[in-house]
Amino acid sequence: VFSIFRHNDALKKLFNRLTSAKATVDFTTADTVRHQLWVIEDSNDIDALVEAFAPLPELYIADGHHRSEAAAEVCRRLKEKNPSHTGKEIYNYFLNVIFPDNELRILPYNRVVATKRSLDDILNGAENNFEISPADYPVVPDKVHEIGLYSDRRWHRLFAKPGTFDADDPAAVIDSAILTANLLKPVLGIEDIRTDEHIDFVGGIRGVEELVRLVDSGQWQLAFAMYPVSVEQLLAVADAGQVMPPKSTWFEP
Repeated sequence: VFSIFRHNDALKKLFNRLTSAKATVDFTTADTVRHQLWVIEDSNDIDALVEAFAPLPELYIADGHHRSEAAAEVCRRLKEKNPSHTGKEIYNYFLNVIFPDNELRILPYNRVVATKRSLDDILNGAENNFEISPADYPVVPDKVHEIGLYSDRRWHRLFAKPGTFDADDPAAVIDSAILTANLLKPVLGIEDIRTDEHIDFVGGIRGVEELVRLVDSGQWQLAFAMYPVSVEQLLAVADAGQVMPPKSTWFEP
């Protein structure tokens, strides 16, 4: 399970102290990402970590909702069957990696679509909800509500028009939700992006070059380059008790 917490100075100072020593494990993978692991064995340090995390009002599960819910259900069932339950049994715990919100990157989660409709037809269908302009270069969105569209070896910039989404709804203002509600459903007929075989998703770490490759190969006819969701947007949706739009975040610590 992958979770987020709102950072604070006390935890930052503690982390800095604990990681000032030599890492227990230190290696770089083939993709040039360095990984370091510190094993905390001193009981005083462990107590300090527990005390530092205890005041946090909540953790935000970014990935692993079903795993954590399943673990909680397993714990409940085993607790009911164990008359000697103490709270220290192994079933009371599950593995969780936890990051402070200010040390997290969310990359875009881009889309590719298969369709028989022409690009001009699609653009005409989208113009009521988006300001559309052609671009002579790959569109890598640099602001919220901007979307790049690639098809037929051409790029277009789409910008969601005010009033085409509920600006007071934390989930509805997410760009992937805007794209689904204002283009994928009404123009391309994709009702459920979770199950429709005419759409697929490309992690932002692969860049817009991968979108160009997939469309130029003929495997897909359209690609959408998205602007990444901010951590604050993510937490705002959770604080409102809502659910993030599907396939809207690609996490990179």
